[in-house]
Amino acid sequence: MNKNKLNPSCVFEQFAQINAIPRPSKREEKMIAFLKEFGESRGLDTIVDETGNVLIRKAATPGYENRETIILQSHMDMVCEKLPECTIDFEKDPIETYIDGEWLRAKGTTLGADDGIGIAMELALLDSDAIEHGPIECVFTRDEETGLTGAEGMKAGFMTGSMLINLDSEDEGQIFVSCAGGKRTQAIFRPKYEENVEGMFYMKIGVNSLTGGPSVDDINKKRANAVKLLVRFIYAEMDKGTVRLGTLKAGGLHNAIPRDGEMIIAVPFAQKEQVRADFNIFVSDVEEEFHVTEKNINMYMESTDAEPLITETDSRRIILALQGVDNGIMSMCQDEAIEWLVETSSNLASVKTQEDGSVVVTTSQRSNVMSALDNMCATVRSVFQLAGAEVDTGEGYPAWKMNPNSRLTKIVVDTYKDLFGKEPKVIGIHAGLECGLFAERYPNLDMVSMGPTLRGVHSPDERLLIPTVDMVWRHLLEILKKA
Repeated sequence: MNKNKLNPSCVFEQFAQINAIPRPSKREEKMIAFLKEFGESRGLDTIVDETGNVLIRKAATPGYENRETIILQSHMDMVCEKLPECTIDFEKDPIETYIDGEWLRAKGTTLGADDGIGIAMELALLDSDAIEHGPIECVFTRDEETGLTGAEGMKAGFMTGSMLINLDSEDEGQIFVSCAGGKRTQAIFRPKYEENVEGMFYMKIGVNSLTGGPSVDDINKKRANAVKLLVRFIYAEMDKGTVRLGTLKAGGLHNAIPRDGEMIIAVPFAQKEQVRADFNIFVSDVEEEFHVTEKNINMYMESTDAEPLITETDSRRIILALQGVDNGIMSMCQDEAIEWLVETSSNLASVKTQEDGSVVVTTSQRSNVMSALDNMCATVRSVFQLAGAEVDTGEGYPAWKMNPNSRLTKIVVDTYKDLFGKEPKVIGIHAGLECGLFAERYPNLDMVSMGPTLRGVHSPDERLLIPTVDMVWRHLLEILKKA
């Protein structure tokens, strides 16, 4: 990394130090030790809680002693993904970075700017004697990426400030003031099977090359769901004749719109040609229906080997449940400032046959209103319960509801306009942030989330737009002066 090309240099110097320290999710011990030593070596009040979260307090500069305490917060772990040819050991080796035009990238790995760049800003602030500010608390949470366990384990009273700036957002010029809570609902069917069923023709139907994407960001973009497409065809054929299910495998991560899938079905020999003809018509209809969002859709049908089949009754109840269960947007936000934002949604994420023959369906629900989230989960749960499945909804994580009277939001917006001569976007996000958990334990905490522009996060294509770091840093310093 050529530090001479990177401004602000104080932030990028700290970022380089951070990227030399291994910090995979749930294995942040080296980072915790580094932060503890960083604070103590500068004579700052440094606390590590029982979960492993680190808090470093810094007193106000002269003339700012009567200001309210502001909390700056980032998470210390990073997603560790690499290209197949990359030999890095994330437990031992540093992240190697390079400049690509206006972007900072890593060589074959995730960059760690999510949320290393937030940590770097906090450390640069703690390390400086020339920045004007009131009392500040710099908080570094662990294991945000795989469970929010740091924020979840934080006890009330650990932080004492009245306002919090979360530095984990990915679009400069956007100020986040709300986020969704989320829960995962899983249904397990335990169907009966029959072997050597006579008179049946076996088919494999599949779909791939869908756009997919994270359900948190893309649930409102009219993208096709692989599970729903396959089930939709099977449901229509069940209304015409006998259809039996074999092995089901579609979708993947709970928070991703499923891009591909395959399902084995069997129909009487007398039906096979009609089913093939129906499938061709179905594919044509789907291509037309999704001609904007799914230009590369590929659906196929082919004969396949015989295998044990789920009974007709159990096949029908599984397909009825998958056809009937909600997928997509349930409602939009009611608050005028974020009325364009999805409030409540559900993602039918995957259906998979297990080795013991059970069929597991995974869904994910989100809302920035907790009562609406509970209702969405109940809606999904009831469909599977009617179909005789075993259903469980996890505890999930809470929402962060917009505060229309936020003093901090006004300060953040006004300082941005003064600095850059334009309005920032004040928005919510249909995803989880640690702010949701903070709001639960600190109900009076005034919060915003902001950060520089990142793209390709959680992948080896992760990159940081260098000029936006300076913009966010200047903005942060101005907030600390005015708050």
